[in-house]
Amino acid sequence: MSRTKASLRNISFAITFQLLALAVNFASRTVFIAMLGKEYLGLNGLFSNILSMLSLAELGIGTAIIFSLYRPLAENDHSKVAALMSLYKKAYTIIGFIVLILGLSIAPFLSFFIKEMPNIPGIYIIYIIFVLNAALSYFLIYKQSLIMADQKQYIVTKYRNIFDIALKIFQIFALLLTQSYFLFLILTLVSTLGLNLSLSIKADRMYPFLKGEEKGKLDQDTKDEMIKNVKGNIAHRIGGIIVLSTDHLLIARFLGIVTVGIYANYLLILSSLTTFTKLIYQSLTASIGNLHASSDDENKERIFHYIYFFTAWVYGFMSICLFILLNPFITLWLGADFTFSNSIVFLMVLNFFITGMRQPSLTFTDAMGLYWYSRHKPLFEAFINLMSSIYLVIHFGMAGVLLGTLISTMTTCFWVEPLMVFKYGFNYSVFDYFRKYFHYTVVVLLSGALVFSLSRLLTESTVQTFAVKMIICFVVPNIIFTIAFYRTKEFKYFAGLAHGIFRNILHRQSS
Repeated sequence: MSRTKASLRNISFAITFQLLALAVNFASRTVFIAMLGKEYLGLNGLFSNILSMLSLAELGIGTAIIFSLYRPLAENDHSKVAALMSLYKKAYTIIGFIVLILGLSIAPFLSFFIKEMPNIPGIYIIYIIFVLNAALSYFLIYKQSLIMADQKQYIVTKYRNIFDIALKIFQIFALLLTQSYFLFLILTLVSTLGLNLSLSIKADRMYPFLKGEEKGKLDQDTKDEMIKNVKGNIAHRIGGIIVLSTDHLLIARFLGIVTVGIYANYLLILSSLTTFTKLIYQSLTASIGNLHASSDDENKERIFHYIYFFTAWVYGFMSICLFILLNPFITLWLGADFTFSNSIVFLMVLNFFITGMRQPSLTFTDAMGLYWYSRHKPLFEAFINLMSSIYLVIHFGMAGVLLGTLISTMTTCFWVEPLMVFKYGFNYSVFDYFRKYFHYTVVVLLSGALVFSLSRLLTESTVQTFAVKMIICFVVPNIIFTIAFYRTKEFKYFAGLAHGIFRNILHRQSS
């Protein structure tokens, strides 16, 4: 299967299952809030973020090993693949136990993270269940990475979404019948174990050589490359976890757990869209890794700009829709009491857009193993984020937390990540990247300003008004983007790709 076909297949599965998962997630969240309320919602978000910080124990080992799998898979070197997977298994077993021990050691200090401890029974038992689920997620998961490295992300996507959808359905019924948060969490444990076991069995069937093949020894060059990538990835893991996980902790500590609950509803939408798009980039990563192992710099840079254009279009479109529709949607869904001001929503969406525009650089960094060259960046990012967020949350509340994230991103990730990719991945100047970034951003801002002006003419909070705003958001930006970009080679590439797919569909229907 060609790289393009493999990527398209992975992406199609990602889109289909993520849409189903998104619908079920909204239903689950609606029932959760109705049955348990804001405090449980805030606690759920807080504990999830505390445990996500413990994923620091992984230290990027998995990403480094996946990168090392690309070449032996392309060369059908089963012995080397088996050796790498054996190492992966040992590493992740140790990591799982480290997460368990560290998570349990934090339990006595939970009150430090919460401004006012909520009156929720069994709060420490609830936290322990979260710890068990986090630790359990590391056992048997290593075989999933082999499937993804082999350009078959769609298989992992299918399994994950089937289990996630089934889990949410069972949790909905559990809450409706028992209103038990403990049963809600136990179902999560069962789902995590079932998913890992199922994918492990699937990998054994797909790659029988994992059991039958004599495991070779890793050569010194492979070991040195892995150690270098792990060292480079450690800083990335630390910086990423601090930036992504401290927001909930700061909000809970300075603004209260109810605010965490309100923020969690916005994050459900934002993170669902982020997950949706990341599945696309994950689907591309293995193909880019294969491209890196078998192509020249000029071709790699050309493919990068195609993905970059796609990213700007998708994230620009989604950002405009989010800014216009987020508050009206949450008002219709849960009520005006669950909304923030438009200025806070704008900062959320701005962070969403800027983070989204980083995806091409991050994807190529993963696929080409460039973590070492930007190893110091995440530490500066984390320090700037933490210091600025603490200062700004005291003076500006919720807006301060979001501003802290924005400041840290713009002073580090915004320029370091593409610079490293172009300098060490392509051996090209990064100037063209920033020129296009400016062009894309201006078009998105002008489109957003026009859509915002049109939407302000509709002031009522009704389903009909929301539907009209949605139509405006879908139509106007895409027309403007088409007018602005139709002459570019990137637009022509995707237009040709779409035409080819459409022609194949028509051919199949007529045959």
